[in-house]
Amino acid sequence: MDWNSLETECLNCRGCDLAETRTHVVFGVGNPEAEVLFVGEGPGEQEDLTGEPFVGRGGKLLDDMLSIIDLDRKKNIYIANIVKCRPPQNRDPLREEQDACIGYLYSQIDLISPKIIVCLGRIAAMRLIRDDFKITREHGQWFRTGDTWMMAMFHPAAILRDPRRRPEAFIDLKVLESKIREICERTYP
Repeated sequence: MDWNSLETECLNCRGCDLAETRTHVVFGVGNPEAEVLFVGEGPGEQEDLTGEPFVGRGGKLLDDMLSIIDLDRKKNIYIANIVKCRPPQNRDPLREEQDACIGYLYSQIDLISPKIIVCLGRIAAMRLIRDDFKITREHGQWFRTGDTWMMAMFHPAAILRDPRRRPEAFIDLKVLESKIREICERTYP
């Protein structure tokens, strides 16, 4: 399947109850040839209204964090979510909602073929790295699956709720930058 076909199929998805309450499907944003893929849990209210991931306060913080290590959602990374439709009241996506939607993310991963996947928050890390992942203990650590390196960072919303996490988030960003410089060829000019 090519990128346009995948996006069209996703935008027309009715695979779970989230399709009934969404405004927009949030497919993803960025460079589909990126070496680095960021994955969140699912769209919030602002994302549902705009159709783009990470555009509210958390998105602004994420953009600021990315700029520290010369990453930009329009140029050298791609951002997607586990689920593509907003769960009501921004609750965590249910397992059956994740199961209905995860195929789209796996197809995005197959098409992008990233060298690095960064899980933004506990939900993404528990789905992509390990079911019992502990974000407070394991953020910033590297895990390898085949040719892909994976790490988790605190979700920007968690940093907004608890600004004391900012120093840890900064360290994780620098760890990420170091790995990008080590294994990626096109991310930094």
